[in-house]
Amino acid sequence: MKVILLADVKGTGKKGEIHEVSDGYARNMLIKKGLAKEATAVEVNSLKIKNEAIEFHRKEEEKRLRDIASKLNKQVIVCKVKAGEKGRIFGSVTSLEIANTLNEQGYPVEKRMIILSDPIKSLGNYNVEIKLMAGIVAKIVVKVESL
Repeated sequence: MKVILLADVKGTGKKGEIHEVSDGYARNMLIKKGLAKEATAVEVNSLKIKNEAIEFHRKEEEKRLRDIASKLNKQVIVCKVKAGEKGRIFGSVTSLEIANTLNEQGYPVEKRMIILSDPIKSLGNYNVEIKLMAGIVAKIVVKVESL
């Protein structure tokens, strides 16, 4: 019997996949527990349409993020902080502060997207990467200045 899995089933497959399983396993285990439904022509077509819609939205999101990345590349972000002697700052400039500055400028960036190789603890210019999505990375310059 062909079934469409409604959840991940160990040893059988992942959610949304169509699999051929024995009739007893399908009726007594998968369908009874709500882990699968019978793969009728209507259900298969519905699954196909749903997967196409998901793929379309993923491509649209990827396109939107590529546009944001192209606008962000080589952008200079200025962070004003308190600094002591010899350019040392009190604390450090965190990814949250960089994300807040970018959000104020109209870029929808979360702190987890910002990749800092080392904490920023002194005045100057720093190259920072922003990973918007797998394969989409923007590179900005963070300029840390004294108040």
